[in-house]
Amino acid sequence: MLVLYVVWGSTYLGIAVAVDSIPPFLMAASRFLLAGLILLTWSVARDRRAFVIPNRRQVRDSAIVGALLVAGGNGFVAFAEQTVPSGITALLIATMPIWVAILGGFFLGERLPRVAALGVAVGFMGVAVLAAPSILGGSGALESIGLLFALMAPLAWASGSLFASHRADLPPRPLVATGMQMVFGGILLSVLALGTGEVATFDVGGVTRESILAFLYLTVIGSLLAYTVYGFMLRVAPLPLVTTYAYVNPVVAVILGAIVLGEPIDLRTLVAGSIIVAAVALIVTARGRMAAPRAVRAVSPAGAADVADAATA
Repeated sequence: MLVLYVVWGSTYLGIAVAVDSIPPFLMAASRFLLAGLILLTWSVARDRRAFVIPNRRQVRDSAIVGALLVAGGNGFVAFAEQTVPSGITALLIATMPIWVAILGGFFLGERLPRVAALGVAVGFMGVAVLAAPSILGGSGALESIGLLFALMAPLAWASGSLFASHRADLPPRPLVATGMQMVFGGILLSVLALGTGEVATFDVGGVTRESILAFLYLTVIGSLLAYTVYGFMLRVAPLPLVTTYAYVNPVVAVILGAIVLGEPIDLRTLVAGSIIVAAVALIVTARGRMAAPRAVRAVSPAGAADVADAATA
């Protein structure tokens, strides 16, 4: 659990350092293509002749999930953190369970417990407190485009998680499913990097040592190691304990951002963060009690591959 708390919480800091000298879409594309290819190569080498090639639908659905989770969720986070502090980005990304609850009820007819409905209302209140200066003007305003991408990232990840858990036909092997999602998401991120001119204007010589180390940390520790730990914890620990990472990660991200990057923590951030974390706790707890665990191979907004529970996303 310490690995899940610290590593996944620290990925927001890692992204902020990486995009300091590496364009966001190009950074995310390289990271996930590399991690995805490592997972697929390992899976083929491990299973050898027993390796089952995914069918057409599994390939198609993996591409859809990868587009929403990897390109939409993680790519948007990287883009946002060019201008939005990593701690605030983490707090906004923590609203993902709120979107899962809303979209699940709207598109899938899932019943929303009263406690979860309260959590949705409280969560949006926290977002309003955090974004108020940017909307109304005043000190503490965030850059509008970065804020927009930070708000769209959890929406994209919630959509991908719901599709993965209710509609998608994914490869039965978790490593294969996650690897394919990473590769397809990385391909789409590469297209975005080309389309936005990141590749054409990228200065390799301008990449700092810190950004390179952050990139390696995100790829090896944030994705590959954390994925293995999370899969292990799902098998040996109670699910309510494991899913506490959803509301511990943003706290870790805010603290690390303040210590390492000197990001300010004002009263508004503390109030908004407390409200959002409390809302996520209400939703995760309520939905975790009402539904039996169901595995979903996904990739967290912070960029760590995971096997999320459909009841909590």
